[in-house]
Amino acid sequence: MNRLFRRFALLVLLAMTLASAVIYLTFRLLFGDPLEQIARRQAAGQIFLLEQYIDQAPADEWLPRLNKVREVSEVTLELQPLRATLSSLPSRQHEALLRGELVIDVAGKAYYRRVDTTGTRYIGSDEDVIHAGHLPIDIGEALGMEAIRFAVIALFLLVPIGWWSRRHWRGLQALSKMADDFGHGNLSARADVARSASIAPLAGRINEMADRIAALLEARKHLLHAVSHELRTPIARLEFGMELLRERHAGDDEALQRRLQAMLADVEELKALVEELLSLNQLDHAEAMPRQAFAPTPLLRACTPPQGAHEFNASIADDLGELHGDARLLARAINNLLGNAAKYAQSRITLTATRGEQLHIVVEDDGPGIPADARAQVFEPFYRLTRQADHAAGGYGLGLAIAARAIRLHGGDILIDASPLGGARFTVSI
Repeated sequence: MNRLFRRFALLVLLAMTLASAVIYLTFRLLFGDPLEQIARRQAAGQIFLLEQYIDQAPADEWLPRLNKVREVSEVTLELQPLRATLSSLPSRQHEALLRGELVIDVAGKAYYRRVDTTGTRYIGSDEDVIHAGHLPIDIGEALGMEAIRFAVIALFLLVPIGWWSRRHWRGLQALSKMADDFGHGNLSARADVARSASIAPLAGRINEMADRIAALLEARKHLLHAVSHELRTPIARLEFGMELLRERHAGDDEALQRRLQAMLADVEELKALVEELLSLNQLDHAEAMPRQAFAPTPLLRACTPPQGAHEFNASIADDLGELHGDARLLARAINNLLGNAAKYAQSRITLTATRGEQLHIVVEDDGPGIPADARAQVFEPFYRLTRQADHAAGGYGLGLAIAARAIRLHGGDILIDASPLGGARFTVSI
């Protein structure tokens, strides 16, 4: 909320400052310098003396009256040459002075005016300028009043802006919390925003979107669950019927037996696929899992790749501490990674586990590796790389998806990069 309010406050203050500058320049262009007008009002008494007392004297009395004012006034009144005065004033004031107008010097707290323009007061009076100094001009007071006015207006603007920012920020926090909860699997999470809030229409759209997504995911969950369970029955019937058929034709030719055996293998693959689908479906919709403390060291030492012609090396530290989670689920994730490595390794597979701030489990192989642009996609269900080795290795593209889901449920992450052995390296951090 503070960040949002600071930005609004800074924007308002900058806008007010710019508006004040524009107003000042506009008034100066249309009506003259406002500061000079303030100074003229403050020096109105001295100007009155000049225009209504000194200037009203006959020509031979003008200088005596000027001297009388000098004696009783704190203002200094001096005569100085016109040329010297013009050189000391800004060029924009020259024409006014030459016309005989009174010119205010705000910074010097003084005014200038020609004695006359005809030379009738005394010989050479048209070449002299009367300079009044030490006038009671205090622009600082006027500027202080303007600053107070500026501060009061800013305060009355920023208070409602702060109130609005607080309500707006609370609404944004509600949306953010709802997005976090929904992203972590709580499909019932919705944004709770008052109808009067400025983001209420947005919150309503987001809640509608969440309803549709939750409905789609729930439908997908029920579909996968129903299909998987419904497939089990015909698969069991096929398996039972083929076993009876194999026993009945046990003495028949060898080709028929091989064919029956291949069909039984296909049925086993179907059973495995159904089990993988059920497992993935359960992990996808698991908002929480039973958590118990367990030691990862013996669990990892029990993990091995499928039997094959690969050299398997495991380097597992003796003290890996404890984890809180589902030991069976984590073991399945690591075995899936080892099984994936066994499909593509040429001769070597390694498993390494160390403990620092996190538990790091690394599975490597010396196979063809995984292209950098496909390393995020291999964790998607049913994703297969478009290369001959993938199809030859078999599988359904679910093993890595199940491993990634299981590791994330333990609060961990899994990354893929190139292994020094030449293949892929899977690094699990929990």
